Amino acid sequence: MTVAKINIFDLSDPKIRTLHLTWFAFFLTFVVWFSHAPLKPLIMETFDMTVAQWKALLTLNVALTIPARILIGILVDRFGPRVVYSSLLIFSGFLCLGFASAQTYEQLALMRFFLGFVGAGFVIGIRMVGEWFPAKSVGLAQGIYGGWGNFGSSAAAFTLPTLAVTVFGGEYGWRYAIALTGVFALFYGVVFAFRARNTPRGSTYFKPKRTGGLEVTSKKDFWFYVAMNIPMYAILSVLVWKLSPSGTALLSQGATYSLYAMFVALFIFQFSQIHKVNKDMLQNGAHEADKYEFRQVAVLSWAYFVTFGSELAVVSMLPAFFLETFEGLSLAAAGALASAFAFMNLAARPSGGWFSDRFGRRKSLSMLILGLTLGYLILSQVSGTWPVALAVAAVMFCSFFVQAGEGAVFAIVPLVKRRMTGQIAGMTGAYGNVGAVTYLTAYTFVDASTFFLIIAGSACVVFMLAQFLTEPSGHTTEILPDGSVQLIEVS
Repeated sequence: MTVAKINIFDLSDPKIRTLHLTWFAFFLTFVVWFSHAPLKPLIMETFDMTVAQWKALLTLNVALTIPARILIGILVDRFGPRVVYSSLLIFSGFLCLGFASAQTYEQLALMRFFLGFVGAGFVIGIRMVGEWFPAKSVGLAQGIYGGWGNFGSSAAAFTLPTLAVTVFGGEYGWRYAIALTGVFALFYGVVFAFRARNTPRGSTYFKPKRTGGLEVTSKKDFWFYVAMNIPMYAILSVLVWKLSPSGTALLSQGATYSLYAMFVALFIFQFSQIHKVNKDMLQNGAHEADKYEFRQVAVLSWAYFVTFGSELAVVSMLPAFFLETFEGLSLAAAGALASAFAFMNLAARPSGGWFSDRFGRRKSLSMLILGLTLGYLILSQVSGTWPVALAVAAVMFCSFFVQAGEGAVFAIVPLVKRRMTGQIAGMTGAYGNVGAVTYLTAYTFVDASTFFLIIAGSACVVFMLAQFLTEPSGHTTEILPDGSVQLIEVS
């Protein structure tokens, strides 16, 4: 397979300018999304929070992201990434200002719940980068976009405490620091609206025939698609359970049952929309040029479940794991050592995309998931008798395969069906969050060693699923409004 090089310093190339515009938009969404986490002590002191209330805030921060990624995927395919990304940045900027100025815990929780929507920003750039880069370099480009954008959470952890304590200081320091991230998001939302383009000049931006759900091309795939939505509602129910009287007791029993009923109603509504979108196909079959295998979407979703899902879960528990495993480590040292996992994003995710471009889509994804499995098996053996440096090396070894696997997943997503890339990325991305909540829920019942073994076991299952992934061809087809078929080369 021929692999094109990407010169990230060549700003005369419109593709490169678009890549930089887009990864920085994603970077800002992650700064906004995780702006509260490094300021935990200051926020807890201001509102006299309990640990249960803080944990509820963390749960609220990710709750809306699962359905939001589905919705954003639909919107980006319909209206284009330029409008949707700029609107999301401006919207999240105002929410950030609302969070910074909250006067009660209830106001704080409400703003944090809605800020979960900004976590869906990742989906938008997948479609935009996929429009600008051909298949021979799209994996590397998507890896740069994802890896550099993901670094926003680490950037927030390093800069916001300094801004809050050293630069601004006082009881309002954390408020000013978070408000500043909101101002940046507002400003960049306007910049993105004026500077970005959905496609290169002369290219067509293909849109789905109907909105409300993915178009599938067989009756079997229709029911497969419906079934793939069930885990997302199941995990939202788990989040509600964690806030119910059976968990942190921050929701009443009545509110808990109301939310369960709402999820059932939403699933029924979504089913009706999926049926509406695919009604003609169910009655008359699909046009030959429209056909694709939904199995590809399902395999990629489960691959992201185990890659990005495990990353979010492990990043959440790793500082405490180092602190409890190695005697004599300070809180700051444990946090610094654990940050090695997230730092690998800068190089690992682009590497996974490059592997996919260079060695083939299915082979690269399979090998990286196999490496991920080995990495978590090694972590399950880490104990206090290990040298700390060796434990950190094990973490970095594992994290490389985790994040390279994420890069390999999204090297394939834009090649499945061009006009539905946003929706496919939305479902795949949502499964990453489903994985995170699943693994973190499992962690509440087991020790760290068993937790790592659970991830390794699930990765083995996904490795077997990856063998059923069909290698994308070097072209795709789209039906134009006049009924003619256009062949689009993507290699």
